[in-house]
Amino acid sequence: MLSDRVLSVRPSGVRKIFDLAGKIKDPINLSIGEPDFDIPDSIKEEGIQWIRAGFNKYTPSGGIPELREKVLRHLHDKGIFCEDVIITAGVTGGLLLALMVTLNPLDEVVIPDPYFVLYEYQTLLLGGRPVFFDTYPDFTLREEELRGAITDKTKIILINSPNNPTGAVYSREELEMVARVAREKHLTVFSDDIYERFTYDVSPNTCLGQIYENTVTFGGFSKTWGMAGWRLGYVAGPKEIIQCMVTMQQYAFSSVNSFAQKAGLSALDYNTDGIIDDYRRKRDLMYEGLKDKYAVVKPGGAFFIFPEAPGGDGDKFVEEALEKKLFMIPGSVFSRRKSHLRISFAASDETLLKGIEILRNLV
Repeated sequence: MLSDRVLSVRPSGVRKIFDLAGKIKDPINLSIGEPDFDIPDSIKEEGIQWIRAGFNKYTPSGGIPELREKVLRHLHDKGIFCEDVIITAGVTGGLLLALMVTLNPLDEVVIPDPYFVLYEYQTLLLGGRPVFFDTYPDFTLREEELRGAITDKTKIILINSPNNPTGAVYSREELEMVARVAREKHLTVFSDDIYERFTYDVSPNTCLGQIYENTVTFGGFSKTWGMAGWRLGYVAGPKEIIQCMVTMQQYAFSSVNSFAQKAGLSALDYNTDGIIDDYRRKRDLMYEGLKDKYAVVKPGGAFFIFPEAPGGDGDKFVEEALEKKLFMIPGSVFSRRKSHLRISFAASDETLLKGIEILRNLV
């Protein structure tokens, strides 16, 4: 009774760990890929106000006009090329729509490895083929690896910076290389910028949308403002692609959360410098706690660190840590390799210190 499509997809390894952690008393949870802070009160109050005002019905399929306009100005102010924008059900919904309107069966999407697991399976669900190129050991983009992954079936290069799961922030030189190759090969670039505010050593962060005109830029409100459960994102890029996504959204999602869009207007004006400073401190706490015991690259952004597992088997090491009630995600969820593990530092200092102690003792 089931389709071949669903039979080719395995359940998310990330969700499996989340579910397991929920069944354990007092877990030390360093697996979660969402902020540990709540939505700022002023943004919550904005959403509540619009609920009470009765703004609870369907909205236009492309998003409310005032939010589309404000996001477009926000991106233009950062120097990002884009002709149009659509409001989506998070970056997850935006990526699905963008792939729906660009991929034909057997078209290839080139993705750096390690990568966020969603990229692989959304591509497969739509009949495309994910093709990975290696960024180990230092998680940098190398031209020979990228060129080696491109074929005459390549349609899209998908870049995520800052990166989930590694925390890597690609340099301007790396992104200019991607743009040069994409321009030469007449390819579209998808740039997942969901963590773009979470950069700790480089300011301002370079985005591909600033240097390549045929870029589709993905962003959202889940990370920067803690609005993960409100499912609010956006996609900006060439008008032809965005308009087709609006049409497709009519049939896939109908429209996006009404009051969250109004709150999003307020969020774009909310200063998050304090939040970023706090996460820089958490990054430093985690890195300093592990660097003398683990082979690890200091993450420049996002809220993840991706050390090599002792013995080179991340799956086995995560199982050993589970016995100590420490929850992490094996690197094999995000990679063709299983040598590493993803640790989230989006947690309280108390949780981070407990996790560091266990990790040091496990070596």
